[in-house]
Amino acid sequence: MQYWLVKSEPFKYSWEKFNQDGRTFWDGVRNFQARNNLRAMREGDLVLFYHSNEGKNVVGIAKVVKEAYQDPTTSDPNWVVVDLAPVQSLAKPVSLEQIKAEESLKDISLVRQGRLSVMPLKATEFDKILEMGS
Repeated sequence: MQYWLVKSEPFKYSWEKFNQDGRTFWDGVRNFQARNNLRAMREGDLVLFYHSNEGKNVVGIAKVVKEAYQDPTTSDPNWVVVDLAPVQSLAKPVSLEQIKAEESLKDISLVRQGRLSVMPLKATEFDKILEMGS
């Protein structure tokens, strides 16, 4: 099992819309590091859903339900998507400020590489954010 965090601007694709849809392919990734992270995702991996720009909160947990395949929004073979499905909302959102203030999370990519849209998390980091949101 691997753990991840994906970012979405709520006005483009919110946690609420994701829950309504029940499943989506995660497209629009045009950064090679983020693309490589999508390629590394495996079915069953758990993913934290983060609202970027507005809110700046981890708001829910998703699951990888289909591994990487060609991004249907482009003919460029460099870009891939994975399918994600919502698992559950966090009881309370975990803000970027809370994450930055937590010593055990100071090295996560959300803090160190703020522009990266798909990033791996250690199990301990994933669990700590869940604890903060419960």
